[in-house]
Amino acid sequence: MSNCKTIAICNQKGGVGKTTTTVNLGVGLAMQGKKVLLIDADPQGDLTTCLGWRDTDNLGITLATKLTDVISETMNDPTDGILHHEEGVDLLPANLELSAMEYNLMNAMSRETTLRNYLSQVKDRYEFVLIDCMPSLSMVTLNALSAADSVIIPVQAQFLAMRGMAKITNVVGIVKERLNPNLNIGGIVITQFDKRKTLNKSVAELISESFCDKVFKTVIRDNVALAEAPIKGLNIFEYNKNSNGAKDYMDLALEVLKLK
Repeated sequence: MSNCKTIAICNQKGGVGKTTTTVNLGVGLAMQGKKVLLIDADPQGDLTTCLGWRDTDNLGITLATKLTDVISETMNDPTDGILHHEEGVDLLPANLELSAMEYNLMNAMSRETTLRNYLSQVKDRYEFVLIDCMPSLSMVTLNALSAADSVIIPVQAQFLAMRGMAKITNVVGIVKERLNPNLNIGGIVITQFDKRKTLNKSVAELISESFCDKVFKTVIRDNVALAEAPIKGLNIFEYNKNSNGAKDYMDLALEVLKLK
């Protein structure tokens, strides 16, 4: 039985820091000596770009390729096409081809478990698999939740983001009941936090009161370096290892390592 932990980074609201969390948490875990696979499950390919692969349209093998291989039972080497990053993480990239998978998955047998079937062929090589989900409840996102052991939910300390929490926790509950009984909420991470803003502090307190032990102690502070790093195709540790962003994501990685 694999000891690999598969974590979906998921929130239906956009702009909350899903990709930022996936890449920097993944690199943080790798810096702690863990073998990590990152999966870009968003057709926009932001995770792929953040790791330095900018020409996503010309990638020969992507997540869409692997899902298609599972559906058509044409898989040869499941590791073929996985990219290796110098920071010690591996990446299964994505591009706009993933958009077409919505239709293909709708007509596939075991359509919600295609990604789970693929991961069963590679996860023995890793200790952590992190899946960067798109900001919508798509068939690909359902596949990610069906494949995951837990969900990490990034959420901004803002009122509208707080309202969206009920939606994502409800979705997790439905997937747990119908598709993946092992799924649980691994934790909620508050992002883009500025302690000088009264609203940020009030919403953070409300999230902590509402979800108690599901909220990570680590808070990701609002940090310009976190916004600048992807422009350079770098993670926060490469871009500015002394920044608040680097400190916060390393602290989050250490918390994730303690999760059961």
